[in-house]
Amino acid sequence: MTMTSPTQGPEPVLASTPHRPVRRPLRLRPGAGQQLRGGPFAYAALAVVGIGSLLPLYWTLVAASHTQDEVLATTPPFLPGGRLLHNLDAAWSQANLGTAIVNSVIVSGCITVATLFFCTLAGYAFARMRFRGRGALMTGVIATLTIPPQLSVVPLFMMMSDIGWGGKLESVIFPTLVSAFGVFFMRQYLSEALPHELIEAAKIDGANNFRIVRSVVLPVARPAMTVLGMLTFVQAWNDFFWPYLALSQENPTLQVALGQLNASYTPDQSIVMAGALISTLPLLVVFVIFGKQIVGGIMSGAVKG
Repeated sequence: MTMTSPTQGPEPVLASTPHRPVRRPLRLRPGAGQQLRGGPFAYAALAVVGIGSLLPLYWTLVAASHTQDEVLATTPPFLPGGRLLHNLDAAWSQANLGTAIVNSVIVSGCITVATLFFCTLAGYAFARMRFRGRGALMTGVIATLTIPPQLSVVPLFMMMSDIGWGGKLESVIFPTLVSAFGVFFMRQYLSEALPHELIEAAKIDGANNFRIVRSVVLPVARPAMTVLGMLTFVQAWNDFFWPYLALSQENPTLQVALGQLNASYTPDQSIVMAGALISTLPLLVVFVIFGKQIVGGIMSGAVKG
């Protein structure tokens, strides 16, 4: 006969626990971290945006290669015609576009170079130099962006007349040698992209402020300068309001000359479009040459921000 210990109870019944799968460590697939590839929807969206952006330029080409009757017909043409050279020659002779293009190149080039120089120096001073009244001065620079440029037209016109620059290119160049937006833009970029340690190291090596700007600031600021230069050149090239008031009809910029084509009682729209096509081509050439640097500058600013 088997004796059972009084302290020994029945065996405990283990509760059944649900099975939990063991989590495996994540493994990055080959090529992870590389540039992502867009799907069909992304390519379709990019195609729509690209076509929408090129459509005005294409219509300008189509209208410039037809007669005015064909352009204003109930069913306008959708393909380029054979009168492009004729309309280009007519626009070139009627509006004196040769002189206008030379004046626009001079004005836009001088404004762009001066804006890059002065705005980079001012942006560096506001970003990394310590001086009394720095915050108040920067606030004043930003405050000028809120003032409409139309308010300064009358005193600026009187000032140019008193100096003796009425009707000359100097009256268009000198009032826009520096821009408040350019100063603010360069200050924001250099505040993020230019470390204090780099400047301190240059000072320890005995470099003065001009050497620091030439050897340290300018190489760091090159991407932002490319973007600012492109924006400034396009704005100066397309400016119409102030050059129209400051310059004479015999010495116009390109946009003022194009305004003369459309100033008659019954302007020929095909010739006007031909002139607009001529004014657009230099901007396309500049963008093709500096497009890679512009996109690189924008991406560099986005990454640093």
